[in-house]
Amino acid sequence: MAAIIQGIGAATALTSANSLNTKKSLFANSRRSLSERKGRLFVVRSDGRLSCGLNGHGGRAEQLITNAVAAKEDAAAASTSSKPGHELLLFEALREGLEEEMDRDPTVCVMGEDVGHYGGSYKVTKGLAPKYGDLRVLDTPIAENSFTGMGIGAAMTGLRPVIEGMNMGFLLLAFNQISNNCGMLHYTSGGQFKIPVVIRGPGGVGRQLGAEHSQRLESYFQSIPGIQMVACSTPYNAKGLMKAAIRSDNPVILFEHVLLYNLKERIPDEEYVLNLEEAEMVRPGEHVTILTYSRMRYHVMQAAKTLVNKGYDPEVIDIRSLKPFDLYTIGKSVKKTHRVLIVEECMRTGGIGASLTAAITENFHDYLDAPIVCLSSQDVPTPYAGTLENWTVVQPPQIVTAVEQLCQ
Repeated sequence: MAAIIQGIGAATALTSANSLNTKKSLFANSRRSLSERKGRLFVVRSDGRLSCGLNGHGGRAEQLITNAVAAKEDAAAASTSSKPGHELLLFEALREGLEEEMDRDPTVCVMGEDVGHYGGSYKVTKGLAPKYGDLRVLDTPIAENSFTGMGIGAAMTGLRPVIEGMNMGFLLLAFNQISNNCGMLHYTSGGQFKIPVVIRGPGGVGRQLGAEHSQRLESYFQSIPGIQMVACSTPYNAKGLMKAAIRSDNPVILFEHVLLYNLKERIPDEEYVLNLEEAEMVRPGEHVTILTYSRMRYHVMQAAKTLVNKGYDPEVIDIRSLKPFDLYTIGKSVKKTHRVLIVEECMRTGGIGASLTAAITENFHDYLDAPIVCLSSQDVPTPYAGTLENWTVVQPPQIVTAVEQLCQ
């Protein structure tokens, strides 16, 4: 605790699918061409099987075929229950990863609002306070700027804090600490300090949580030098990314989606740690590269089932690492399919999709046979009304339409 207190002073001193046809002339000489309740997504398993389908925008969009044979790996996914390992919900996988690291390294500690005896607002830290004590699982006041600064200072003095934001939108109150301290102190101290801190918490559009609790802060934090960003989407990668983030000597922001906490998957019994800078190939394909992350992974896989029935073979990549991008995996896919669709829940203006579009254009423009299409959330505050909320977020029918136009 003395290290934490000491650290306080140290730290506190859519391109849209409709415009596609008008742009295709730019690529005429390219190398080759191709010869929920209403509107809600109830995700149960990370292999793409859903407990119910998604009915477009308020029930008016076409119904997607949810039982179609779509992904090339569906057969393997169907046998998941027979694989070795144990089944966990996503929030339990985060907890297991955190607990394993706290067992392994006594410098790992947790701090945030209600993370202690209450177990966290989404129960990620449930049971940790009785096991590790109040000094390693520290309940804080409702003061994000203060406890974020305290965690950064603790990291400077040798601890490895995991800072939980009860909601990622609340971390805007700590933007100064995250940008001016967390991201820059290693550089501004001439390398004298490392900042091995993890900042994590729920975000994204939930179910009628209102505008202030539906923030997607990836676009806010991506421009901060010195910070890595990752987004988990399955129990398997949630645990692996949590462990990797804690072990990293760099500050890492781990984005969790509020609607994915009850996602269930069988994960290995043996220990594993994922690469913080590596994308995941979700579904190999030949016709178009679809890049996505977090909750939109499941909207894309929902759309993929319909696309396969229509004769398309999409390649789906969960980019996972939001900063830096895994341009090796992305580039291999672009060189194979020559068409790119980006699907994100982040805002269109200045979002992850915009940065990804720029990176692909700069590095792989000669391999593209069509303009990059980016489907993003609308640049409006997220409405409270469920039907309007669905209209602001990309839905599977939009993905189907975009791929059809992109592959014409």
